[in-house]
Amino acid sequence: MKEFLLLMALVMSSLLGFSQNQLPVTESGKASFYSKSWDGRRTSSGEKLNSTLYTAAHKTLPFGTLVRVTNLTNCNWVIVKINDRGPHIKNRIIDLSWGAAKHLGMIAAGIAEVEVEVVE
Repeated sequence: MKEFLLLMALVMSSLLGFSQNQLPVTESGKASFYSKSWDGRRTSSGEKLNSTLYTAAHKTLPFGTLVRVTNLTNCNWVIVKINDRGPHIKNRIIDLSWGAAKHLGMIAAGIAEVEVEVVE
């Protein structure tokens, strides 16, 4: 069934003239998070970092993009807004605000295996 839905999405996107880059993006890998000491610093988008808001840094997604981040260990998920560039550590795909990381249950471990999916 999943393969059928993917095939239908590809067919519909080609009929409507969309490129594959405009289909929902999903990637898996390691997530880390900003410590609370980063509060108030400017992000790459110009916003001030607020550890209680659900925001994140991604290397390529446009600022303002909403993504669903799922902790693959406990299945907790959260929707965050991309407002910064990063992570700047090899083999990490996203840096989360402290609040988002807490919601995902990854504060004690420091990092988590996650799935990131563009929702808007």
